[in-house]
Amino acid sequence: MGVSVSGAAVSEGSGSGFPRFWTAQTVSQLGQRFGMVALPVVAIESLHAGAAEVGYLTAALTVCYLLVGLPAGAWVDRRPKRATMIGAAVVRAVVLACVPVLWAVDRLSLGWLYAVAVVVGVASVFFDVAYQSYVPFIVPDKDIERANARLESSAQISAAGGPAAAGFLLKAVSAPVVIAVDALAYVVCAGLLATVEDSEPSREGKGGRESRLGREILAGVRFVAGHPLLRRLCVVMGVSNFFATLAMTLTPLLVLRTLGLGSTVMGVVLGVGTLGGLLASLTLPRVRARYEAGKVMAAGLVLAGASMAAFPAAGSLGGSLGGSGVVLPVALLVIGQFGMTWGAVTFNIAQVSVRQRVCPPDMLARMTATIRCVVWGSMPAAAVLAGWLGSRVGVVPCLWIGVVGAFLTALPLVGTDRLIRAATPAADTRA
Repeated sequence: MGVSVSGAAVSEGSGSGFPRFWTAQTVSQLGQRFGMVALPVVAIESLHAGAAEVGYLTAALTVCYLLVGLPAGAWVDRRPKRATMIGAAVVRAVVLACVPVLWAVDRLSLGWLYAVAVVVGVASVFFDVAYQSYVPFIVPDKDIERANARLESSAQISAAGGPAAAGFLLKAVSAPVVIAVDALAYVVCAGLLATVEDSEPSREGKGGRESRLGREILAGVRFVAGHPLLRRLCVVMGVSNFFATLAMTLTPLLVLRTLGLGSTVMGVVLGVGTLGGLLASLTLPRVRARYEAGKVMAAGLVLAGASMAAFPAAGSLGGSLGGSGVVLPVALLVIGQFGMTWGAVTFNIAQVSVRQRVCPPDMLARMTATIRCVVWGSMPAAAVLAGWLGSRVGVVPCLWIGVVGAFLTALPLVGTDRLIRAATPAADTRA
């Protein structure tokens, strides 16, 4: 039902290239989810990897934003974004296709798998920076929220359906074959992107300008740091992500050890959270039609913080209810995950749309990369701190720290609507 509603709205106001771009992005999201599931399975089942090796593989897939995020932003701003996305999709397809080929000739090793993960991770960074900077070139300003909401709905559906589909496929065929399906998805993505028309200015005649990459990276950082609105959003996102990671790092311990509920409950909780994100993406355009972006962003963070409180509350109840009293803790976890994801996705769609509106077109990728580096950079520190605090003060007290921090991150958003209006004087900030 949600897909048909969104699909009908696409033809109303979004640019003619958006439906194909949306489909390409959805296929790319599914490909990423397939890879995140299938690559570790290949390592474990085909190469007999242990916990440490699987950890290295996951790190290889996720650390690339910290390594190449800022250079990727400057590079993407120099070149056509659609061409960058097509190139990144092709690179991922070719590299992933090497896995089943190497497996078929009995040459696949963990070293090869690590190399594949790193290349796929780097290509994903370039794709993500270009994709988030591309929306203003294919939809009119008034439709940016709607476009981002649809893209987020695809991400949420992929988050729920991608791993499930990969798991189902893994029961029928071997993991390297699933990787081949993943590679094919990126081929389809590149093909769809090749047919998209946009309004991005031509880069011809600009490629030879004397501007070093390092200088352009620094210009992007300075732009974000010197822009009152973007600087505030960057701080809010970094701090919010820090406390969210603090809490989410300890959630498996809460569910599996403190409450003793098992991995099945963990899967149900995460699945329900995805539904909350999907609902947020479907309702956000209507909410933004009535309220200004700053109020919507603040409400999203408050909802996420209030819902997060359900996790330590469930942990506090678990030990006092006995072995049969699991209904209330489970209900709290489900409600908490649903509301937390709803609030986080509401905030995320609104803030991405605001950033796309206020940023000059030639700075979009560098702005995106700079903010993403701050956001992603907070995650390792929060995870380490969560482990240290959790082992010393306990899982539940540490989760309460995350809740308090989540609430506090909404405070800097007070007065943001004034900054948004000042940054976009010609636009209706509620449109």
